[in-house]
Amino acid sequence: MTPEDAGLSPAGLDRVDAAVQRQVDNGVIAGAVTLVARHGEVVRTTVLGRDRRFPRKPLRTDTIFRIFSMTKPVTGLAMSILADRGLWKPADAIAEHLPELENLRVATGFADRGRPVLADPVHPPTMLELLTHTAGFAYGWDKADPMTRLYRAERPFRATSLDDFVARVSRLPLAYQPGTSWRYSLSMDLQGAIIERLSGQSLPDFFREHIFEPLGMTDTAFHTPPEKRRRRAALHFTGGPVRLLPIRNPLYRDSATPPAAAMGGMGLVSTIGDYAKFAQLLLNRGEWHGRRIVSEEALAAQMSNQLPESLLERGFHAGHMDLRPGFGYGYDGAVFHDPALAGAPVGRGTYQWDGAAGTWFWVDPEHDLLYVGMIQLLSYAAPPLQKITQALIAEALLDR
Repeated sequence: MTPEDAGLSPAGLDRVDAAVQRQVDNGVIAGAVTLVARHGEVVRTTVLGRDRRFPRKPLRTDTIFRIFSMTKPVTGLAMSILADRGLWKPADAIAEHLPELENLRVATGFADRGRPVLADPVHPPTMLELLTHTAGFAYGWDKADPMTRLYRAERPFRATSLDDFVARVSRLPLAYQPGTSWRYSLSMDLQGAIIERLSGQSLPDFFREHIFEPLGMTDTAFHTPPEKRRRRAALHFTGGPVRLLPIRNPLYRDSATPPAAAMGGMGLVSTIGDYAKFAQLLLNRGEWHGRRIVSEEALAAQMSNQLPESLLERGFHAGHMDLRPGFGYGYDGAVFHDPALAGAPVGRGTYQWDGAAGTWFWVDPEHDLLYVGMIQLLSYAAPPLQKITQALIAEALLDR
């Protein structure tokens, strides 16, 4: 499909590419692969820059990227599939599915030597709260947060299985009363354990059988087999805009085989084409080439804002995402439910997320459009490419 047939300006798409190319030219990123699709057809796939500078290695359309937290919306889809089977409901207590979490308590403060002052939760945290980061869990990565010391003692991400992961989390208090705040957390990793228990399959097997194989996502998995290793992109870190240093993955081991403890919040690798198929399924309201993967109703719940405006008025931050009035959170992803109020140039219902190494995507149902971008820069100095490209794609729409 030509850009004009898709209602997109070729010159406008050139400006989108140029904005990403500037990041390459300025040495902020080594390279990028991007894709835009509309009305179910890929309009443009662009390869910019290189995988690394020294030694030089080109990026390709089949380059495999670590997508980190862009694993989360896939976990949301898995949860939606299980909702279709009647295996969980939003009002369920989490402990109905993870009994180890039956007796969670809440840290209301900290006494001497960082000892938490504990209270009972006002209500048991629910599945709805788990899927929306409002259950009270944390990540334990913020050095300034007194919860971090407790998380470091339990080391949940050193777990040898998801059962072990749940056991470690069960010994941690909640950071706040369920439903009273929003906090980026290991909630999606707990969902991975729920998926395993409800399905009787490992998380990698469930994803493969029910999502990746039906969609033809042949390069998406929790591991990179040896025969594909040369296609995996180099991961970079930067302490500033002019230093790109190749590094090993500091968050988890890049595995050659399916890991024993695959996390629902991070860990997938994918290609631009594979992830675009996942994004297209979201735009298709759950259908793929005549096959129903997930019900329209379950997917609508995932892609609808689930947070009250009273909570969004407080504003919450995660990476490049700034939740605020009009920009809320569905299941495992953010949603522009009122773009005008949020001041965003996207259609109502746009669902999106990003990853720690700078990957990003969004699907815009109102304009029947999706965009996926892949880079590998693990740095707080990563440019806000999602916001940059969203604004330029809006300008490229001919039928807005």
